[in-house]
Amino acid sequence: MKHLLSALLIMTLFISCKKETSESSSVAPSEIPYITKNEKEIEDYVAKKGLKGTKSESGLYYVIDNPGTGKQATPASNVTVAYKGYFMDGNVFDESDEKGISFGLNQVVKGWTEGISYLKEGGSAILVIPAKLGYGGSDNGKIPGGSVLVFEVKLISVN
Repeated sequence: MKHLLSALLIMTLFISCKKETSESSSVAPSEIPYITKNEKEIEDYVAKKGLKGTKSESGLYYVIDNPGTGKQATPASNVTVAYKGYFMDGNVFDESDEKGISFGLNQVVKGWTEGISYLKEGGSAILVIPAKLGYGGSDNGKIPGGSVLVFEVKLISVN
């Protein structure tokens, strides 16, 4: 059963998210209902948790606990990462074991591609991913559309 859940997460992470911007849609980004809502949710979450991190231009909020000392990950890297993913209310929707899982950073949601790229091997971070960098407005398994996702990640290796 545990292997089945891990396989489901891997499949979930590899599903490309639909790009919901004015480039691919007639709806302006500011008109997508969850974008403004996510920004407020993330601000409130960061304040409540007392997180001291960085908000990137894309909207990803990240806290680097340990930058690592090994090889730097890039958006094109194949990596092995241990993680725990949960909603802002703390409910865990998935996690790996301590050995992690391996994948190409170009095969996962944009929030992972960007966030893990800030780490070197051995590094760890908290990624607070707005829906526009996750699964957009579409439901994906246990993850409702428009959800902000929180991941605790550890970059085990750049393969």
